[in-house]
Amino acid sequence: MNIRSFQGKTPVLGEGAFVDSSALIIGDIQLGADASLWPMSVARGDVNHIRIGARSNIQDGSVLHVTHPHEDAPDGHPLLVGKDVTVGHKVILHGCTIGDLCLIGMGSTIMDGAELEDYVLLGAGSLVPPGKMLEGGYLWLGSPVRKVRVLSEEERRWIEYSARHYVALKNQHQQG
Repeated sequence: MNIRSFQGKTPVLGEGAFVDSSALIIGDIQLGADASLWPMSVARGDVNHIRIGARSNIQDGSVLHVTHPHEDAPDGHPLLVGKDVTVGHKVILHGCTIGDLCLIGMGSTIMDGAELEDYVLLGAGSLVPPGKMLEGGYLWLGSPVRKVRVLSEEERRWIEYSARHYVALKNQHQQG
């Protein structure tokens, strides 16, 4: 089964949420309304919690995990993904916080304690180191990531469109 409980915690899916049959979600996870996890993505909320906001999409082959509470981080690092977020193919999100209306480019990695404010466009293949804060309204690129420039209105519209597009696409998949 691709939706599994762990130590008494079972994933909770909001109205209209979609988890592809080849995706796997485990443990303390909540998906907001119309959120989607696509083929071969994994979300493992076993040692801390994962929250994915309404209309956010986690694309194929992405890995979502958390950090357990320990001496250096008494609360550990949960994974928090805001609303209307697009997470591209093969992204790793580990114990970080993603604001609303962000687009995470394919193959990017965001590490423990990193935070992305609203309206961050993260270029493909970028690495966000542990604890790094990315200011909203900018394009960020590189490994390690660096701020490149202010987002254009067209880019902001594209981020908004992407979230709407994935809601429509998951609706088509749910209808068969």
